[in-house]
Amino acid sequence: MEHHRRPIRTEAQPGPVVFVVDDDDGMRSALQRLLTLAKLPVEPYASGVEFLAAAKFDRPGCILLDVSMPQMSGLEVQASLKQKQVSLPIVFLTGLSDIPIAVAAMREGATDFIEKPFDNEDLVARVRAAIEQHEQTRRGDAERLEIVARAQKLTPREREVMNHVVTGLTSKEIARVVGASHRTVEIHRARLMEKMAAATLADLVRMHLLQTQGERSES
Repeated sequence: MEHHRRPIRTEAQPGPVVFVVDDDDGMRSALQRLLTLAKLPVEPYASGVEFLAAAKFDRPGCILLDVSMPQMSGLEVQASLKQKQVSLPIVFLTGLSDIPIAVAAMREGATDFIEKPFDNEDLVARVRAAIEQHEQTRRGDAERLEIVARAQKLTPREREVMNHVVTGLTSKEIARVVGASHRTVEIHRARLMEKMAAATLADLVRMHLLQTQGERSES
């Protein structure tokens, strides 16, 4: 199999990247041309083994992954990525006989599968949709981390007051629950709103929900 060339990658490479993993030289080259014409940066790999060894997964984008490959199948690559906790969306490329395998891959978290032969415009559109999904996920993760960092600056009493505020209790009701004066609760409430950078109660509730959803997904 002849060696193929990949674009030089740098840590500062902007924008999303499409990882194309396919052992068929002709298919891999065709996909690279198609995606490059669509102004999407591409990194082609001739095998799952090469891909897992050389690719860097800390960028937005998606993986266009062939189901049937020697050495390591698409499903095996998917399982390895899952074990590494790689969040990049996977779009499988399948032949007609591979559809049951692709359905199984979707159950394991794949974003989409595209049957060969495919329509070029349809493939590009679905790749773009997968990239957008990943970018939204990354933005959500970054926002969640920022919210967690803000919450860690709260004192135990401020955190306690926040937990009551987001349930809809008034300051007077919270004062009765925690055994403090109404004025003290008002001070805690003002400070926690400032520390959380919440302009409104709705902002605080949304932040609290994002934080607790993140904690549930990690547990």
